[in-house]
Amino acid sequence: MNRIVKFLLAFIIFPVLVNFCYAEIPEVQPHHSWDLGTEIYHFEYEEPGLMKDKGLFYGLNTSYQYYNNYRLYRIEGRIATGKVDYESQGTGTMDNVGDYTLELRGLIGYDLINPSFNSRQDLSCIPFIGVGYRYLNDDSSDMITSTGAVGYERESNYIYSPVGIEVTRYFGSDANSWSIGATAEFDIFWWGRQKSNLSDAGLGYADLRNKQDSGYGLRGSLKLTKKSEGFDFVLEPFIRYWHIDRSNVNEVFKVGTIWGYGWEPKNETTEIGVKLAIKF
Repeated sequence: MNRIVKFLLAFIIFPVLVNFCYAEIPEVQPHHSWDLGTEIYHFEYEEPGLMKDKGLFYGLNTSYQYYNNYRLYRIEGRIATGKVDYESQGTGTMDNVGDYTLELRGLIGYDLINPSFNSRQDLSCIPFIGVGYRYLNDDSSDMITSTGAVGYERESNYIYSPVGIEVTRYFGSDANSWSIGATAEFDIFWWGRQKSNLSDAGLGYADLRNKQDSGYGLRGSLKLTKKSEGFDFVLEPFIRYWHIDRSNVNEVFKVGTIWGYGWEPKNETTEIGVKLAIKF
């Protein structure tokens, strides 16, 4: 997706949609909420025709949300770790490679289902936009594949803008009510950097850095929330997907001289799992 389309999505279409809602509407009581939970998911990273990483990740997630006059402000964070099995047609296999990831996001949104458009109080429909940062560390340093290839640490950094919509249906209004919601999201990829710590291999190579500037992400989830007297219980199955195109090409140095050229191949990441959380 070219830069012009990205800017239209992020800075023109969404503000027009939000500003359309500036009708005279009754105020609602501002409220805050905080989620704290855990997640488990199956992780798969693939460079088509070259290699795959597969494994199970476990993590913690949290978010703070402020809702005021149908406007939503949210900060989200998560961290997860796991072991992946590596498989390549060229360099063999390697099991139990240690990985970890972290992600930070800030979102703003506007509730379109409000009294100026609809008298229903049991439904919300919130388009949102924001900015996010994702980091993934895959560390096979001091490990050797089945064919004798030496491992090294790899670091991925993404900056992106989530653009999506969140719809929630509420059932009941007492302390024991519940709700069900769905979220769909498109992630506009702005910038990425891949660092391959080739010096870990001990063969005289210098570390390699490659810039990534093309790709996209997709996300979807269902959320079931059950209210209780002190806090709410949240169950949320989800899927997260990244498609990143090939990076730029940089020189690979060995013992101070150019040995060759390296790049990060086109790749796909899929995460399928479930979150469990409590909401205060």
